Amino acid sequence: MKILITGVAGFIGFHLANSLIKKKYNIIGIDNLNSYYDVKLKKARLDKLLTSSMPFTKLDLSDEIKTKNFFNSEKPDYVIHLAAQAGVRYSLKDPQSYISSNISGFLNVLEGCRHQNIKHLIYASSSSVYGQSSENPFHEDQNVDFPENLYAASKKSNELMAYSYASLFNIRCTGLRFFTVYGPWGRPDMAYFKFVKNIFEDKPIEVYGHGNMHRDFTYIDDIIDGIIKLLEKNFSQTLLDDKKEIKLQKKVPWEIFNIGNSEMVSLEKFIEVIEKSIGKKAKKIYLDMKLGDIYMTSANIEKLKSFVGFQPKTSISKGLPLFVRWYKNFYNQK
Repeated sequence: MKILITGVAGFIGFHLANSLIKKKYNIIGIDNLNSYYDVKLKKARLDKLLTSSMPFTKLDLSDEIKTKNFFNSEKPDYVIHLAAQAGVRYSLKDPQSYISSNISGFLNVLEGCRHQNIKHLIYASSSSVYGQSSENPFHEDQNVDFPENLYAASKKSNELMAYSYASLFNIRCTGLRFFTVYGPWGRPDMAYFKFVKNIFEDKPIEVYGHGNMHRDFTYIDDIIDGIIKLLEKNFSQTLLDDKKEIKLQKKVPWEIFNIGNSEMVSLEKFIEVIEKSIGKKAKKIYLDMKLGDIYMTSANIEKLKSFVGFQPKTSISKGLPLFVRWYKNFYNQK
């Protein structure tokens, strides 16, 4: 079976491809290698993957014709769609890129899946779809109709688009709401990456929400374990049942899962662990929350746990030192 990973040079895509290659899966990867963050880091990830002779194509999924031709040529059996324009705050600067990548690009992927009769589409959603919900922890059945930013709106749109294709064309679609993923080879635009970088360089760090914001930080290895468990699961039937408030006339092969650590941590505590890992105190500048920021994220993971036995194993006290060690080696920090 051939598995296509989109966004293969990205943080999660790189780790997933690396793990599946080690498990002897037949992987093909695509990425547009855009300049949203350091392209050198993306290419370094990709170089490690290409040593295994993984076929790679540079492709922008918003290009309808090229995407169609790629699917027709490669004919994947499974698709794990991780390519997207990421970042909450960047959506205030360049909203058009979110429509191009996350909406048009996702539509082109759905069309490719439709015409190639793929067996399963697993795609990235986000915890940001929950907005400023006061329900704690977040669970998949609660209302997510109030996104706080365009990035969240694009991910909610992906879930709805996937449902329509699952219903119309019987494509098995599974969306994963990721909760603040961190770890080695991570994204430089993420707060933890910036904190570590600035502490090493003796620069102040900006602490939004005065350190009182809370996140469900999830280590990359736990995320990859959950994705692979879903990939290998025999989806013999949909999980939709009579507990839904709206009774559906037919079963639709579509599902949404939270995938997180299920342990909410304050930003202040998170920084303390980073300081301990580096052995150096941070110079902090406390600021108010920025427009579009979410105060709290917290994952109820019982659904994924009961379905595939998902169980995160990595606390921040273990995961952050692993990131710091990678950062020191990759950037030659003393």
